[in-house]
Amino acid sequence: MKNIYGVLKGPCLTEKAALLQEEDGAIVFKVHPKANKIEIKKAVELMFNVKVKDVRTANMHGKQKRVGQKIGMTNDWKKAYVTLSEGEINFADEL
Repeated sequence: MKNIYGVLKGPCLTEKAALLQEEDGAIVFKVHPKANKIEIKKAVELMFNVKVKDVRTANMHGKQKRVGQKIGMTNDWKKAYVTLSEGEINFADEL
């Protein structure tokens, strides 16, 4: 990935992500499927002016969806669990 701003697609705002943020200080992001941990770390540090301690990634498989008689699949995607050592990111204030 050449474009550092194309790495992060957005925050993953779920109940599990909210619990992780409260307990461990980890933020969950939806990221580009070909992004690696180093690129994710650099992107978060540049965009939010925080210090990243650890990055864990998980590939999420698309779900099977049905519309009428047609059966299709949603796209596969990747998420990153970013643990912060310094600073804080709070998405709830912006909602």
